Amino acid sequence: MASSEKKKNNMTKKKLINSISQDKGIHAHDVRHVIQAFLDKITNCLSQGERLEFREFGVFEVVERKQKIGRNPNNAAIPIVIPARLAVKFTPGKKMRQVVESKEEALV
Repeated sequence: MASSEKKKNNMTKKKLINSISQDKGIHAHDVRHVIQAFLDKITNCLSQGERLEFREFGVFEVVERKQKIGRNPNNAAIPIVIPARLAVKFTPGKKMRQVVESKEEALV
C-alpha cells in the first residue's frame, strides 16, 4: 500500500486534550491550560533562540536556512530567489525513533 493510500489519522489539540483528560481523570479545562502553557513556553524559548531538549523524546532548535534558487513549475526558465530564513528543526530522540520505526514495520 502506497503512503498516499494509507488512511491518515490526525491528532488535533482538542483530541489530545480529551484523550489526556480521559486517561488521567483530569478535567479537560485544566488539561487545556497546561497544554497551552507548554506550547506557549516552547514557542517563547524558540523565539529567543534557545534549544529545547526532552530526553528520549527529541530536540527542538532554531536553524538558519540558507538562501537558495528555486524554480517556478509554470515557468522553469525563470529562477526564483528563496531568501535565507530561520526555521524550527525537530530531531527525534532514540526512544521515539524506535517506537515510530516499530509501528511503521507493523503497518507494512
